[in-house]
Amino acid sequence: FFQVKSEGPKLVPFFKATCVYFVLWLPTSSPSWFSALIKCLPIFCLWVFLLAHGINFLVSHRSASRILAGLIFSAVGDAFLIWQEQGYFIHGLLMFAITHILYSSAFGMKPLDLKAGLLMGLVCSSCYAFLYSYLSGPFTYLVAVYIALIGFMGWRAVAGMQLCNDLWTWTKLSACIGAMLFMVSDLTIALNKFCFPVPYSRFIIMATYYAAQMLIALSAVESRDEEDFRKRS
Repeated sequence: FFQVKSEGPKLVPFFKATCVYFVLWLPTSSPSWFSALIKCLPIFCLWVFLLAHGINFLVSHRSASRILAGLIFSAVGDAFLIWQEQGYFIHGLLMFAITHILYSSAFGMKPLDLKAGLLMGLVCSSCYAFLYSYLSGPFTYLVAVYIALIGFMGWRAVAGMQLCNDLWTWTKLSACIGAMLFMVSDLTIALNKFCFPVPYSRFIIMATYYAAQMLIALSAVESRDEEDFRKRS
């Protein structure tokens, strides 16, 4: 909890930017660079949150730098999705696919935890099986690839928890919850776009998305906390 308190003040700009987005609630029917800025502003604040830990920290810790890179691609994806009705949905999908690859790389492959991988594979397969009949054209395979990538990212986040071995940390918990919220956000997008209108879809999508990105950004500071702990010891 000491770490949570120490990181909290650095997240104040993010919370303010998120409030601005929900207060303004700009209509999606009239996309503009201003609405793109308002949507991306909370993600920009997460860039600042990571950069506030120092360039040397980001350079020396690959997981943190990869999460920062993922946040950069996320912001580009957010901007594309502002104009998704003008044909930029696939561009946004590609940006977020790259984001999930970067996050997976940041979470690493140890411990492997094949049981978690199998469970995540079953969940993702079930989701795609449900969506399949609603998909057509290139989305038939694009959505399959995307689900595989976000499912892999979710697996690596869950695998890091190691609850049974009592080796989890608050930052690993952040990564795990963040990954799950990201999956909820993207599943809501898919259901709303391809299947049927989801009540309060925009609120659900953006609330879970911003929370997911914040928690994943928080998970990047774990290696710094370990260094501080060693110094205090």
